[in-house]
Parts: sequence; structure tokens; C-alpha cells
Amino acid sequence: MDDQNYKAIIESILFTMGESVELSKIAAAIELDKEKTKQLLDELIGDYANAKRGIAIMELDGSYQMCTKPEMYEYLIRIAKQPKHRALTDVLLETLSIIAYKQPITRVEIEKIRGVSCDHAVNKLLEYNLIQELGRLDAPGKPLLFGTTEEFLRSFGVHSIDELPVLNPDQVEEFRQEAEEEMQVQLNV
Repeated sequence: MDDQNYKAIIESILFTMGESVELSKIAAAIELDKEKTKQLLDELIGDYANAKRGIAIMELDGSYQMCTKPEMYEYLIRIAKQPKHRALTDVLLETLSIIAYKQPITRVEIEKIRGVSCDHAVNKLLEYNLIQELGRLDAPGKPLLFGTTEEFLRSFGVHSIDELPVLNPDQVEEFRQEAEEEMQVQLNV
């Protein structure tokens, strides 16, 4: 079988699955090694990027997914009328960033960092599919561990958690001091 046939099979797998598919699963399905499969996927990604098409293939942390090119969103919105709007409040963003940088993390650890209950925020982030349960911590009570999802990566335009910006320790200290001052102001009110 030639490369074009393999590419056609990969396209059909990604189109049919709808979700991301791990490289190893694609390689097993087409009965090629991972290296050759990755080469074919990289070629397909380039083919879609260079062609005037409405779809693309994106890599998400070692998995691949067929998706719509961002420049086509306006037309999709016209068809779908108004997509469901997810409002990420400051509380949700703060909780999400704690989870993204500290994952896997428990609710108690999140609350310790934030200084307040995070039940609502965690439940909303689960509902929005931006975080997921990763399992349980081997500790008394077996608390749930949370981490980010592929939807998080897609929503924030990164391919991997490793691409998140590195925080400057001075900024972290400055943010901590601002939070403490804000808390003092609230306590005095």
C-alpha cells in the first residue's frame, strides 16, 4: 500500500472518531510503526494547512484530531445560530489556572491555595469539560485528583501543558501580596 492510501485511511479514522486518537492506536490500525505513522500525520497536517480547505488536523499531546480551521468559525456560528456561551469568571479562571499548573491536584489543595471553598468552580469546570477527574489520591479519604482535559488545550490554543507560560517568581509573590491585601480589605468591611 502506498502513502496516499495510508493517508486516506488516517483521514477516515480521524473524521469518523470525531475525538482525538492516540498515535499508537492509529499506528496499530494501519499496521505501521509509530515513526512512519507520525511522518504520514505530519504530511497530512501540512497538506491541510497549505490547501484552501475548511478543516485541519491538529496534534494534542500525542493524539490527533480533525477539526475546523479557526477562520471558518464565523460561518459555523451562522449555521448553529448562537453557540452555548461559557462564561469563565475570575473565580473559574483562577481555579482553572491552579489546576493547570499544579495537576494532579485535590479540592483541598485548591482550597488551601485559594483560601476559600472551590466546590462551585470545580463543578462548573467539570461541566465545561475543561477539567476531569484523574483518579484518587492514595491518602485517607481517597480524595479525587483533578487535571485539565484536551478541551482545555483546544480552548487555550496550546498543544500540551508544557506550553503554558512559565510564571516569574517575582510576579507570583506580587500576586500573593495583592491577594492578601484584598483579603484584609474584605475582612475590614
